[in-house]
Amino acid sequence: MAILAECPICRKKQSVRNKMCKCGGDLDKAKRSERVRYWIDFYIPGGKQRREPVGYSIDEAKDAIGKRRSQKREGRFFDMLPESKMTFSELSKWYLDLTAVRSLSSFKRIKVALGQFNKTFGDRIVGSIKPIDLEDYQAKREEAGKSPATIDMELSIARTMINKAFDNDMIGGHIVKAFRKINRKLKRGSNARDRIVEFSEYLKLIEGATLQIRTILTIAFYTGMRKGEILNLRWPDIDRKKNMIRLAADATKEAKPKMIPISHHVRNALESLPRALRHDYVFMYRGEPITDVRNSFETLCESAGIAHGRATKGGMTFHDIRTTVKTNMLRAGIDKALRDTILGHSLSGMDAFYIKPTEDDLHRAMDKYTRWIDRQIKSANLDQTIDQKRS
Repeated sequence: MAILAECPICRKKQSVRNKMCKCGGDLDKAKRSERVRYWIDFYIPGGKQRREPVGYSIDEAKDAIGKRRSQKREGRFFDMLPESKMTFSELSKWYLDLTAVRSLSSFKRIKVALGQFNKTFGDRIVGSIKPIDLEDYQAKREEAGKSPATIDMELSIARTMINKAFDNDMIGGHIVKAFRKINRKLKRGSNARDRIVEFSEYLKLIEGATLQIRTILTIAFYTGMRKGEILNLRWPDIDRKKNMIRLAADATKEAKPKMIPISHHVRNALESLPRALRHDYVFMYRGEPITDVRNSFETLCESAGIAHGRATKGGMTFHDIRTTVKTNMLRAGIDKALRDTILGHSLSGMDAFYIKPTEDDLHRAMDKYTRWIDRQIKSANLDQTIDQKRS
């Protein structure tokens, strides 16, 4: 067992006897100003090495390593691990209380997924969870009729929490390994959808929609924005002078700022909406922000005679509109780098370093795409009129 000192400059952990770090940092001076973080280094059964941060006081470090020596001498090895008394529900509470997690757009989904885990593992000590327990959880969820995608999503969220706890020295590496060993139920990409929204279907949806839903559909069909991005839109996000929607990093799934050029159709749709006095959210219902349109979209599809839902053969989901937009941009001849930028997809390879589209580039791409869309809609509208006359 040993006490180590962490250099405040290069973060190298080294003997407390060192006066100078190899990087040139004056450790003695840093210790006097309490800028040196101390760690204790020890081994647990199985020969595994552990390091724990104990603060910025050498006295605290001496007390901590004395406690570990006492635990080892008395054979209380499990007590030497930070997760020795922490239950899964306690770890979940810590994770869900993190500001960075609470600010995520997917917070509700994270909370529900961890809630499912807590039904099985809530009272279990975190360190006691083994790979076989997680495999049993997968099997039981599958028996309950949950899809492989749902089961994988729940495990992925729990794994993210475990990794976060490990990075913050709250749990040991063997727990991380237990979660990493579990195989996905679904092969990557096997549930990718190929449903494309036809122009005739879009016209039917628009025709039967209320003002709010019609505006949401217009934005989705012309920009490819995600449902969450649209519903969380605020008026300050809309740059009317430059016809641009500007999303901050915390408003996108990619956690990166995004610029989306808007056509005159989107601009006109937004300008038709009434603006609330007490909120700056764009989409409101009875004085409160709209948080979901799943039921409204399903009802709209039924009214338009369009199959709805993933479980229905040929069924449409709201996210299919985003797939449609990227496909239509390809058909309209929009350059890949530009359509990726507009939809928020990362550029691949060296393109990420060398291609830097400007706002003018994005606007030209959107104008070209809009003109192509308008021609397709005009044709679909004409075909629809002819069919109505024939009937």
